Amino acid sequence: MKNHSFLRLALATTGLWLLIGALAPTHAQTPTTGGPEPQAPDPTAVPLDGGASLLVAAGIGFGLRKLRGRRRAA
Repeated sequence: MKNHSFLRLALATTGLWLLIGALAPTHAQTPTTGGPEPQAPDPTAVPLDGGASLLVAAGIGFGLRKLRGRRRAA
């Protein structure tokens, strides 16, 4: 009986994600206002916000894990 409830939950979750994925592009479109076109971004500009923060978080987690290991070994 447990396997059937897990399977139902998995199928319901998958269906929900597919529904959200199908509806997401319809909400992403913005109406045009007829104003001036935005300028092109600087080609040398590199966004460092997402990847850099993930690397910092991973480094902090790895460092804490190493410190805990040294405390247990000592």
